[in-house]
Amino acid sequence: MPRDSNATKARLLDAAIAEFAAHGIAGARVDRIASAAGANKRLIYACFGSKERLFDEVLRRAAEAGPESVPFDADDLPGYAGAVFDHLVARPDLLRLRLWKLLERPAGLGSEAEGFRRRAAEVAAVQARGELSRAMAPADLLTMVLAAAQAWFWTDGDGGPASPEHLARHRAAVVETARRLADPGPAEG
Repeated sequence: MPRDSNATKARLLDAAIAEFAAHGIAGARVDRIASAAGANKRLIYACFGSKERLFDEVLRRAAEAGPESVPFDADDLPGYAGAVFDHLVARPDLLRLRLWKLLERPAGLGSEAEGFRRRAAEVAAVQARGELSRAMAPADLLTMVLAAAQAWFWTDGDGGPASPEHLARHRAAVVETARRLADPGPAEG
């Protein structure tokens, strides 16, 4: 490998993220990844062993850059939903990779599941204090908050890129939805 192997590996991973987000593992081409990275495709095999192992590394990094990288506060689920929305606006490739993962690697990554269980346990603790709605199980409430944060990314809207005004309106809807889901109401509090 060349002397700048860390830089080359980073370029390969960046190119692989874009390629896998666009095409998934089945449609991704090693030669396109290498070309986009300005590297020889043999380096992919030298660094990662196979296209499948490269995909797994991309998924691992995407999991680390996804909701796990957004600070979680079970006491502020609306704020968390807004922060996840903002993160996905900045990193739309993460949702596409998530979809490809669900299609092509449905078994999941252990770290994702563990992170979700930890956040759900935090939600349960806040529910037990009566500060969050207990209308849903903790994992269900967290799932619905995450779904609200992602909802606008699954719709085509008007077919064009979202304007800053649309994004602000969508974000406000996400935060309000999470607030309503989380609100314990007078009977629960």
